[in-house]
Amino acid sequence: IRNLWNSSEDNLYSASLLVLLAFILLLMFYFIRSFALKAQDRAIRAEEKLRYFILTGKSISNKITTRQFVGLRFASDEEFVALVEKAVIENLSENDIKKAIINWKADEYRV
Repeated sequence: IRNLWNSSEDNLYSASLLVLLAFILLLMFYFIRSFALKAQDRAIRAEEKLRYFILTGKSISNKITTRQFVGLRFASDEEFVALVEKAVIENLSENDIKKAIINWKADEYRV
């Protein structure tokens, strides 16, 4: 931006192109990161729905949010079902769910 401000009339075009390029690159990096995280959240949601079905034989409530699923991914199988029920009944946040977990399961594949 300083280059654009201090540029002469001859260099105004190239300086403005550099500023525009920098802005486009920042937007591109933001969207690349946000799309990757959104895809990861969708994968976590699908994995945890399948995990609940395997453990209980029932489908999970539609009242549970994606952020709650993200918090539940750290719960061990022993406490997962109880935490899901508690999250639905008490409408726990992602952080509340994480605080309630006793036996943590590592998630080493987050984007």
